[in-house]
Amino acid sequence: MGISFRFFPRDEQFFDLFGQMTGEIRQAAALLEQLLATEPPDLQFTENIKDSEHRCDTLTHDTIQRLHRTFVTPFDREDLYALTTSLDDVMDAIDHAATLVRLYRIARIRDGARELAHAVSGASERLHQALDALAHKKPVHPHTVEINRLENEADRIYQEAVRDLFDVETDPVTIIKWKDMYDVLELITDRCEDAANVVEGIVVKHG
Repeated sequence: MGISFRFFPRDEQFFDLFGQMTGEIRQAAALLEQLLATEPPDLQFTENIKDSEHRCDTLTHDTIQRLHRTFVTPFDREDLYALTTSLDDVMDAIDHAATLVRLYRIARIRDGARELAHAVSGASERLHQALDALAHKKPVHPHTVEINRLENEADRIYQEAVRDLFDVETDPVTIIKWKDMYDVLELITDRCEDAANVVEGIVVKHG
């Protein structure tokens, strides 16, 4: 699906900001996958993810401030705001997952968490590509379809991981910790899909 914007300002700073935001999201997702790849987890990755989250917060603030100052925007103001906040939600969920690793003192990583982190990394990469396609007026559909597929895959992994958790684990504290971890990891792919839906809505509206 191509894009033909009726109003496309010479200043493409919004797209630059979105590209920077998804770049931080992509980096944080890769760090999360690395965090969950080793035992015990290297908590330096949680610090690096927090740094990305802070930079994304700054970009979110800058984008919203720019939205208030710009008279003619590349697409509807409410869509710009929705896209900005949906990207921020993705980053917040990634940071939350990393924080739980430290907070819960997790030392042994379950296979389901590694699989979910891999899906998160893939969805984040595709989200970055989707925003790049939007900026260059190229088809976004291949990327949003793949994000949807990865979200469905994450749902499957989540269900299997939770079932296995309750089948094999007897310690209630461990169950609570890992159920929380699985919930947040799966939530990240939901947030990626939410952002992808905003992108697709923009294309439909302005195509």
